[in-house]
Amino acid sequence: MRLKKLIEDLDYRRLENISDCRIKGISSHSAKVGPGYLFVAIKGEKSDGHRFLKQAVDKGARAVIIQKDLSLGNKVAKILVKDSRASLADVSAAFFAHPAKKLKVLGITGTNGKTSVSYLIEKILRLAGNPCGVIGTINYRLGRKNYPASNTTPSPDMLQSLLRQTLLAKARYAVMEVSSHALSQDRVRKIDFSSAIFTNLSREHLDYHANMKDYFSSKACLFKDLNPNAWAIVNSDDIWGRRLIKNIKSRLLTFGIERPAQIQARDLKLTMKGSSFTVLTPRGEVKIKSPLIGRHNVYNILAAIGAAVAEDIDFSHIAQGVRRLDTVCGRLERIDCGQSFPVFVDYAHTQDGLEKILKALRQISKNRIILVFGCGGDRDKSKRPAMGRVAKELSDFTIVTSDNPRSEDPERIACDILRGLGGKTNNYKVVLDRFKAIREALSLAGEKDTVVIAGKGHESSLVFADKTVPFSDHKAIRKILRCLPSKKY
Repeated sequence: MRLKKLIEDLDYRRLENISDCRIKGISSHSAKVGPGYLFVAIKGEKSDGHRFLKQAVDKGARAVIIQKDLSLGNKVAKILVKDSRASLADVSAAFFAHPAKKLKVLGITGTNGKTSVSYLIEKILRLAGNPCGVIGTINYRLGRKNYPASNTTPSPDMLQSLLRQTLLAKARYAVMEVSSHALSQDRVRKIDFSSAIFTNLSREHLDYHANMKDYFSSKACLFKDLNPNAWAIVNSDDIWGRRLIKNIKSRLLTFGIERPAQIQARDLKLTMKGSSFTVLTPRGEVKIKSPLIGRHNVYNILAAIGAAVAEDIDFSHIAQGVRRLDTVCGRLERIDCGQSFPVFVDYAHTQDGLEKILKALRQISKNRIILVFGCGGDRDKSKRPAMGRVAKELSDFTIVTSDNPRSEDPERIACDILRGLGGKTNNYKVVLDRFKAIREALSLAGEKDTVVIAGKGHESSLVFADKTVPFSDHKAIRKILRCLPSKKY
């Protein structure tokens, strides 16, 4: 695309050395810049892109967008703006020809459940004959292409590229997990959502957000700019969801179990094999059977049904889609190697997430619950004792281990967790080596006990201060179970 066309709608303060050169790509990372690129310098939390202007120019950038008025000589076109983050979103959308305008984009936000809801919606849409792309925490699935996820919601340049690929794959829909970071950093600017889903809100990311009010405000941004004809699909059982509902200006669908809602679950039956219930909707009733376990997954299913009802999907496709999704990677995912006790891997890494899965299992577990978990380093420290208290209340035996300690001392993180566990030491222990911790839990388990390995879910590495090492809870569990005595099988 020609530079003048690319920036014609940009809110800029000043232009210098502008020629109608051809722009071959856009990036806010100088390392990814190639000849003919437009480089956008963004001042981030830890690094300032303006420091890498020379590197970007040396690598062939023909133009730069900056919000600091710096001298660059006469070699490169300079676009001075008030907000380079917003400008990155604007030029990225223009460069990829505004793909979101030709798609129905469904956005999902909330602390927990986003990934499961996206998988459920994808399954329902596909069974109804509506191909879709999915952009989320685990991966980016676009037609036959599948990319590992760099972020839950990627940067605008990558996001617009993914939406363009979704369109080229002849999809009608794009289903996106939308993080609070993405909303506060304008990553989804220039995307008109046809539906926005709010799952729930609980304490998380307070290393980034000033407080819960700020965290909620970021989430609420997804709903503020909705077109009046778009749908807001909101969990009315959640206290923050009820706050959100008061300010919705678009069409609204509420979902819930406890309180009156437009999409409401009745007659819940929850077992170790799955869930069954009836859902009341504005269009009538639908009977639901799902292999997904736990009350929290009922909420996820209701959110997906809300999106399907908004899109006027037939009940038969809704029921079939829910029934056919038997697992979501790392979300209360059962690992079965023939052992005589259930083993689950879950991504729960917050107080609320851990509480939800343990309560779900407590309702249906036949015997003890043995839990393995840790907390990430360089993140909100206040959740560590809170997660320890949840473990103390809802598990029978807890093994505290490492979970991406990053630059922090794993022992220090464990000590913070133990402040919540407290009390007698005969119902917990610390095993910082994650593989050994998992092995300890599996060795302790007897027939009909339940083992939960929480925190990492789908992740495939452990992050330390000086290195990142490959590690998968799934692989560790399978390896250990193969070596356990035959009485476990």
